[in-house]
Amino acid sequence: MKLLIVRLRLIGDVVFTTPVIRALRRRYPEAHLTYLVESAAAPVVSGNPHLNDVVTVPHTRGWRRLVDDLRLARRLRRARFDVAIDLHGGPRSAWLTWATRAPVRVGYDVAGRSWMYSSAVHRPRILRPRHSVINQWDLLTALDASWPPPDAEHDGVEMPATPAAAAAIGARLASWGVPDAARIVVLHVSAGNPFRRWPESAFAEFATSIVAGEPHRWVLVTSGPSDHAAAARVVHAAHAAAGDASPRIVDAEGLSLAELRALFDRTALFVGGDSGPLHVASTSSAPIVGLYGPTLPERSAPWRPAHIPTASVDAGALPCRPCDQRRCIPGDFRCLSGIAAARVASEAERLLEMTR
Repeated sequence: MKLLIVRLRLIGDVVFTTPVIRALRRRYPEAHLTYLVESAAAPVVSGNPHLNDVVTVPHTRGWRRLVDDLRLARRLRRARFDVAIDLHGGPRSAWLTWATRAPVRVGYDVAGRSWMYSSAVHRPRILRPRHSVINQWDLLTALDASWPPPDAEHDGVEMPATPAAAAAIGARLASWGVPDAARIVVLHVSAGNPFRRWPESAFAEFATSIVAGEPHRWVLVTSGPSDHAAAARVVHAAHAAAGDASPRIVDAEGLSLAELRALFDRTALFVGGDSGPLHVASTSSAPIVGLYGPTLPERSAPWRPAHIPTASVDAGALPCRPCDQRRCIPGDFRCLSGIAAARVASEAERLLEMTR
């Protein structure tokens, strides 16, 4: 059997599909499994041991995208897949799934797109406190109604670290002066949109407090390519407040996604918002403090065994939360600005103590 898995767009969403990949390999050990993904998230699955092939979708726009998609559609059709599963549900992924002409095409019953599938699985239109892994797992029931439910203890998310990335991180740490015995705290300060960004002042306050009086702790401040200026501001503010500890707060710019994953194998704690790097961190055994604003930890918290220390911090119940992240109704992003740095530091200390 030849089976295609389709998941476009965001890094974290692709991470959440990895339990499905493992489940499909377990159920169909002789199948040829191919994954269709966009280039930004391709490192998540490029080394997945359960896949036979990874096909990368070109990141283009306008007429160029139309040409590229038609070319890709012909390639997928020639592959003669028996089953195509659209774990995304967007218009582009639905069309590419339909274009395979696979006899079995599975996706969600999204209005205007259900006709592209041979089997459409119901997905409520509301933001509900149900994990994304479980939502995607629902599509497996279209292949077999008796499919067992997902279990984070045995089907956690995964992204193997590559030897090349591990070597690159070793060189980076040495260049930053981070000793081998350091307890590294990775502080990721960016997110996909402003609705998921904790205030820079809070990041700086946290970085200052977590290194104070702890000479073995180092904070590596990371960010996405478009947010490096924000990371630099956080580091600058933290340096101004940290005194003699300021050399142990490092601007760790320029890491690739593969290098970031390798870094987490040497990390004592990750702190950051609901973003791709948090979910990449969840594929390691690094403890995590996740910050949730408009999103719900019940939907987006790390999906991994319970024995790995993990904490979720949010602003609690708000009438506007969760939201669709198109417009902040109060206008002040209170779901994130209401999370105090001291509270995050308390959770961080608790997890660091657990793994001392």
